[in-house]
Amino acid sequence: MAALGGPGGAMLAPRQEEDFQRFLRRVDDVTTLLQGLNSTDPAVQEKTIAEIEKRLHDPETSKEEESRTAVNRTVINTGPSDTANTEAVNADGFLAILEQDAKERAKQRKRNERLANALKEKGNDAFRKGDYVIAIQRYTEGLEKLKDKQELYTNRAQAYLKMHEYEKAIGDCEWALKCNEKCIKACFLMGKAHLALKHYSESRQCYEKILQIDPQKENLFKDCMNEVNLEEKRVKDEERAMKEVQSGKSAALSVKELLQKLDRPDQNVLDYTGGIRLLTGAMKDCTEQTLFRTNNGFSILKDNEIIRRGFCAERKNTAEVEMTVSLLFLWQAVCAGNAENQRLLLTHPDVNAQLPKLLSCGVSEIQKATLALISLYSENEDGRRLLVRHQDLTKWLQILMTFVNSSDTRASSAMNILCDLTEEERFKTQCRVMFSTGALPLFIQLLTSARLVNPAALARCIGIMGSLCADVVIRMQMAECRECWQACLKLVDECLDVSTPTYQECLFAVLGLMMNLLLESNAVIQNFAVDVSSRCMSLLKDKVGTIVTRAIGVLSRILPASSSAIEEAVKGGVVKKMIKFLKTGGQITSSYGIKTLSICTRSNRQAQEDLVKSDKRFSVLLKLLDSENEMIVGNAAFCLGQCLAVPGAATSLLNSNVVMVLLKHAGGDATRTSVQENAAIALGKLCIAEPRHVIQLRKLNGLAILNSSMKHMHSV
Repeated sequence: MAALGGPGGAMLAPRQEEDFQRFLRRVDDVTTLLQGLNSTDPAVQEKTIAEIEKRLHDPETSKEEESRTAVNRTVINTGPSDTANTEAVNADGFLAILEQDAKERAKQRKRNERLANALKEKGNDAFRKGDYVIAIQRYTEGLEKLKDKQELYTNRAQAYLKMHEYEKAIGDCEWALKCNEKCIKACFLMGKAHLALKHYSESRQCYEKILQIDPQKENLFKDCMNEVNLEEKRVKDEERAMKEVQSGKSAALSVKELLQKLDRPDQNVLDYTGGIRLLTGAMKDCTEQTLFRTNNGFSILKDNEIIRRGFCAERKNTAEVEMTVSLLFLWQAVCAGNAENQRLLLTHPDVNAQLPKLLSCGVSEIQKATLALISLYSENEDGRRLLVRHQDLTKWLQILMTFVNSSDTRASSAMNILCDLTEEERFKTQCRVMFSTGALPLFIQLLTSARLVNPAALARCIGIMGSLCADVVIRMQMAECRECWQACLKLVDECLDVSTPTYQECLFAVLGLMMNLLLESNAVIQNFAVDVSSRCMSLLKDKVGTIVTRAIGVLSRILPASSSAIEEAVKGGVVKKMIKFLKTGGQITSSYGIKTLSICTRSNRQAQEDLVKSDKRFSVLLKLLDSENEMIVGNAAFCLGQCLAVPGAATSLLNSNVVMVLLKHAGGDATRTSVQENAAIALGKLCIAEPRHVIQLRKLNGLAILNSSMKHMHSV
C-alpha cells in the first residue's frame, strides 16, 4: 500500500480520506469479530456470532453499507489510477467475503444446533436407562458440534455425578456457568459434586449462589444446606466413633460384638430377641448410634433370614411379636436425634414396606412401638420430609384415623402424628388420592359413632380434617358430601345432649370444620342451610363463650346460602341476640356478629325493624363504626344504611355525631373500598330520610368530600 501524504504517495480528497478512514475502522471491526469467532471461550463465540447476526439483519447498517459502497464506486470511476480508490474497492470485496463467511457460519451454527439437540436427546435417553457412559459420549459429541450449549454441560455433569467422577462434573458446571452465569442447575450439581468430595465450604457457596440468582428458591436452598450440614455431621460422627473403637473403649466394642452375635445364623427367635434388647441398651449416645450404622446394623433384616421372616410375617406368633417390638425399640434408640440413621432406616426396603402394615396389624404392642418410631420422624421438619419423600402416605390418613377407636395411648400418638403431617403440603396432596373412597367414609363413620369412640381423639381428628380443608380439592370433596353434613349435624345434636368437657371439644371442633367447609358454595350447602342455622341458633344459649363465637361464625357463613335460613333465623330472634353479643363480645365475636346482621338486614324488613328496636339510637352500630377493624366498620355502615328505611330511624340520630363519623369513613383511605362505599351510601340515605342532617353535612364541608369520594369509588 502506498504511503499517504508522503513522497511518492497520492493525496486523497477530503471525501476520499473520510471513506478510507471508515474502511480502516471496518477492517478493525472485522478483525475483532474474527478474533471472537476463533476464541476458545464459548461465551465469547456466542457473543460474537450474535453481534454478526445483528449487523447482518440490521436494516440501518445494510442501508449505510450500500450508501458507502455507492460513494466509493463513484470516486473509483472518476480516478481509475488512484491507488487509494483501488484499495477501497479491494476492501469492499474483502468485507463482502467476510460477510458471506459470517452468513455461512450462522447457517452452520443452525445445522450444528439441530445436531447438538439430537445428540442431547440421545444422551438423555441413555441417562434415563442408566447407561451413563453412553450418555456422556452423546453429550460430548453434542459439544463438539456446539461448544457453548449450556444444557449439554449440565447434563454431562449429572452423568459424571452418577459415575462418581466429581472433578469432571465440577469442570462441566464451570463451563455451563460461563455460557450462562445464572444457571441454577449448574450451581446445584456443582454443590452436589463438592459435597461428595467433602468440600463442605465450596458446596455451601454453590447453594448460596442459587439463592442469589433466584430468591424464590429458598426451599431448595434450605434443603441443600441441610444436606451439607447432615453429611458433615455424619462424617465427623463416624471419625469420632472410629477413634473410640481404636482406643479400645468397652461401650464401642460391645456394639460391634453384639452385632456380630446377631449375625450368627440358625439361632432361636428368642435368642435374637435377647440380643436385640441388649443392643438397644447399648445405645447410649451418638457414638453408639454411629457404630451401629458403620458396622452394618441396618443390614440385620437383609442378612438374617429368621429375623427378616419374623418381622415381615403377616400373622406373627408370640415370639415373632416380641422380636418385632424389640426391633422397633432398637430403631427408636438408634434413630433418636440421628438424621442419617433415620434416613437409612426409612430407605430400607423391608422397613419402608412394613410400616403401614405394622400400623394396621391389630396387635397393640406392635402398633404402640410403631407409632413411637414414626413420632421420631413427625416431630421435626427434617423427619417429616423424609416420611413424605420416602413413604407412600396415600393411606396413612385413613390408617391413623382408625386409632380414634382406641381407648389407650395409641389414639393420642396417632393424632399427634397426623397433626404434624398436616404441616406438609405434600402430605395433603397425597391425601387427595384416596380421600373420597377411604378417609372420608371412615371420618363420617367416626362422627356418627361419637359415643363409641375416644371423644378426645375424635375432637383432634375433626380439627385435623379442618386443617386439611386448607387444600381446595379436599375441601370441595367434603363440602359436596351430603353424608358429611348429616354426620356433622348428628354430632352437634349429640353434643347438645351431652355437656361433658370432651364433647364440648368435639362440638368446638365440628363448628370449626363447618366454618371451613362453608368457604365453598354449592347446592348441598344450600339444602342444609336451614338445618345448620337452626343448630347454631340453639347453640347461642351455650355457656361456653368459644362455642357461641364459633356458632355465630357458622351463621355468618351459612345464612348467605339461603333466604329461607335468613327468615327462620330472624323469626328466631337472631337480630336481638346479635346486638346482645355485640355489646359485650370481643373483636372476633363482633366481626361474625355484625356480618350476620348485615346479611339479615340486607333483604329482610323484619330484621331491619328488629335492629332499630334492639339498638336504641344505634348506639351499638355507632360504637362499631369506631372500630379499627375495617370489616367491622364496613358491615356496620352497611347495616346502618339498610335500617334507615325504617320510619323514625334517621330522626333518632339527629343529636349524634353520625354524620361526622360516616363522612370520615366515606372520605378516608381504608384498604377495603367497601368501607368508603357503605359509609357514603349510608350518609346519602341518612340525608334523604331526614333532611335536617344536611345542615350538619354542609357545616363539615361534607358535600364536597362526599362528591369527591364517590368519584374516586366510581373510578376504582
